[in-house]
Amino acid sequence: MATLTHLIKRTVTAFAVTLTLTTQSFAQETALDGLFQELSEADEGNHARIADRVIARFEKSGSAAMDLLLRRGGDALEEGDDQAAIEHLTALVDHAPDFAEGYHHRATAYFRAGLMGPALDDLRQTLVLNPRHFRAMFGVGILMEELGRRDEAIAAYEAVLEVYPLEPDATDALARLALEIEGQAI
Repeated sequence: MATLTHLIKRTVTAFAVTLTLTTQSFAQETALDGLFQELSEADEGNHARIADRVIARFEKSGSAAMDLLLRRGGDALEEGDDQAAIEHLTALVDHAPDFAEGYHHRATAYFRAGLMGPALDDLRQTLVLNPRHFRAMFGVGILMEELGRRDEAIAAYEAVLEVYPLEPDATDALARLALEIEGQAI
């Protein structure tokens, strides 16, 4: 009887934890929906501030330990230590495989280390986990340009603008590519 009571308590506890995490996840997603709505309606005066708020949400894993690994990976990237960044971010991805930002940051480290295939794989996984991740979309555009795949780069930059219409880097990249195409046609 004591074993059955213990099993029931563990089951109820597990259910409560799952419900709490699901509720928190739903609340975070709802908050992001609101921010993305604001971002789609933003003007020149406030779009960057809203985008920063979206990015700040992307970077919250819900775990202090995982946030620390993300921060360490980011610090290593800032210091130019791509290998250390890859190591920290691989640990993050291994421990939190559903945290899109871990893959996004590691994609940046891979790209800087000249590892285009792994970078593209991590960007793909970022977008599987977070289809509105406009920075990952932009990263795909950069990679496609590096690989000489201009049409795919244009499609990626256009996808960024569907989510974040005033994203300046995507706007500039599309303008630059349009000039290149126009120059080739002449």
